[in-house]
Amino acid sequence: MEERLQKYMARCGDASRRKCEEIILNGEIKVNGILVTEVGTKINPSTDKVFYKDKEIKVEEKKVYIMLNKPEGYITSVKDERGRKTVLDIVKVEERIFPIGRLDYDSSGLLLLTNDGSVYNNIIHPRVILKKKYIATCRGKFTESDIKKFKSGINIGDYITAEADIDIISEEKRYSKIKKKEEIISTVEISIHEGKNRQIRRMCASLNHEVLTLKRVSIGELKIGYLKKGEFRNLTDDEIKYIKGL
Repeated sequence: MEERLQKYMARCGDASRRKCEEIILNGEIKVNGILVTEVGTKINPSTDKVFYKDKEIKVEEKKVYIMLNKPEGYITSVKDERGRKTVLDIVKVEERIFPIGRLDYDSSGLLLLTNDGSVYNNIIHPRVILKKKYIATCRGKFTESDIKKFKSGINIGDYITAEADIDIISEEKRYSKIKKKEEIISTVEISIHEGKNRQIRRMCASLNHEVLTLKRVSIGELKIGYLKKGEFRNLTDDEIKYIKGL
């Protein structure tokens, strides 16, 4: 049975379907030794051989779905041109996997990794409104005006965010060695369903609240629970059923 080339590549676990389309357009794919640059090209997975950078790629028989509590100081990528550590330096499995979505270098928390391209698309596709919940510690006290702005949308420079939820968990005074005086540090829970680059940090910064720490604790119904930083586990059957049904 014939199959679109980019769909086959995604099933092989090389990247999301959208990324696979870019790879094809960049002229990095050969089918049976012939360069292919047209998205939508159909192949027969049973008889055709697909090469990415002159290395044959095949469908991984075993699909894996992993939850990682990403520590700060790791790139959410398969590799980094600047030589920084990536999440694959932590999650070492036999299958070729890739992270789903992003989590900033200096942020921690829940990150999903898989070799299932269809699940990747389920989670990041714009049609899927999936709430992502974060715990942030920030400088300053959040006012009622700040909270209203979160819930109505904030201009973060090049974009006005969709409404978001924010709840104050705690406020405490700490002595700042830099400012040489006491300041209020707020711990807040923030829920968004978008994924703009450094979105929560930019939202808070626009209201003069510097984010000191940021941890993602849930994606939809998936929760990080008691997983410690740097630890990872396979998703449960129920969790896999959930992400496949999005």
